[in-house]
Amino acid sequence: MATPPLELSVAYAAPRRGVPSAASFRRWAAAALATARHGRPAELSLRIVGAREGRALNRRYRGKDYATNVLSFPVELPRGIDSPLLGDIVVCAPVVAREAREQHKPARDHFAHLAIHGVLHLLGFDHQDPRAAARMESLEARILASLGIADPYRARPVASPRLRPRNARIRDIR
Repeated sequence: MATPPLELSVAYAAPRRGVPSAASFRRWAAAALATARHGRPAELSLRIVGAREGRALNRRYRGKDYATNVLSFPVELPRGIDSPLLGDIVVCAPVVAREAREQHKPARDHFAHLAIHGVLHLLGFDHQDPRAAARMESLEARILASLGIADPYRARPVASPRLRPRNARIRDIR
């Protein structure tokens, strides 16, 4: 069975250093659409932004005055209009990079996760209640696994504690 066409426009409105390529975002979006069984052609845009734009968008559309990692804007077409257009996704690169560092995971994997998360929102998935959240998280984990990326919702092993604190003195016992 042929994969339905995907039209993905990626715009970089922030420095590209450390941000995956448009080809990577395309692969992640296609995996999300395929695993979610969206069997029709799809069009969407993804915009990579800096903290200032991310904050402004989050404030304007969600009433929250901080930059967030990902925002999704599903298309709202008039009834009876059939279109492959799904909507827009905005990813805030500095927030994603910071979260990846804090969570001790590769930034690329976190970008993949959030791109997939955004695509699923465009398809109507949400995490507003525990049941919906569990369904969405399970689907995200499956998509990421198909790409060789670890489940972001599984507990990560904590780094082993140091055997002795850095400033501890070692006594010579004879």
